[in-house]
Amino acid sequence: MPTYIHLVRHAQGFHNLTPANHALPDPDLTPLGREQCAQLQRTFPLHAQVTHIVASPLRRTLYTALLSFAPVLTSSDKQVTAVPDLQEVAPLPCDIGSSPQALAVEFGPAGQVDLRLVTEGWNDKESAGSPYVPTVEKLEARARRARVWMRELGRRFEAENPGVDAHIVAVTHGGFLHFLTQDWDGADHSKGTGWDNTEWRSYEFAGGDEDEEARLRETERSWRRRRGSEKGLTETEQMELRAALHSRVEREWGNLGQGKVIGV
Repeated sequence: MPTYIHLVRHAQGFHNLTPANHALPDPDLTPLGREQCAQLQRTFPLHAQVTHIVASPLRRTLYTALLSFAPVLTSSDKQVTAVPDLQEVAPLPCDIGSSPQALAVEFGPAGQVDLRLVTEGWNDKESAGSPYVPTVEKLEARARRARVWMRELGRRFEAENPGVDAHIVAVTHGGFLHFLTQDWDGADHSKGTGWDNTEWRSYEFAGGDEDEEARLRETERSWRRRRGSEKGLTETEQMELRAALHSRVEREWGNLGQGKVIGV
């Protein structure tokens, strides 16, 4: 049985309003962002099929998951699982998450967020030994870990529920989505991503169990819904766009810690 991954970019946060707001630590959603969540909740057609909801532990992604997929959460005993590997790329204050203790105070009492994976150091983007320092190598490694983790989550579900497909909703960030999907089509340096707020796309795993990269492939239905009959980029065009974007951001950001920042 296939595992379907429905990737969602978070709703508008206060940091999206102006570059000056990038200095805000772990910002909340704007009123428009909450309206975007309500719109996604109304229009997402697969609530009844969702088997898991996972999200970056930043506040804007957790709130996007809670608000947009409330029908799933209220009709079952499901929770939003906070996954540190899904956090955003950059070391800006707006992209550095809150402490596990602060998240537990804010999200723990309602019981709708599982924070067991959020441990001390998950928001460390400076220490040389941290897996979250935004270097090319570490970003690609955690994107791979996230894909493998979701593939295993789907496998376990399908083993326990024969004949039922796993549908995993993953709420994450615009910059990281390009690493997660290995798709650079539409990437724009000025806003850091080719994904709109609350945009969602559906994926399958492209290879078999032996695929160590656990590569994702957008489903034909998802592609048609958003792009019609338009053709996607060739592999060469993807690589050229990726290299150009990385080079430009490296020049503008410079060095951070043990490597170069490639997020915005």
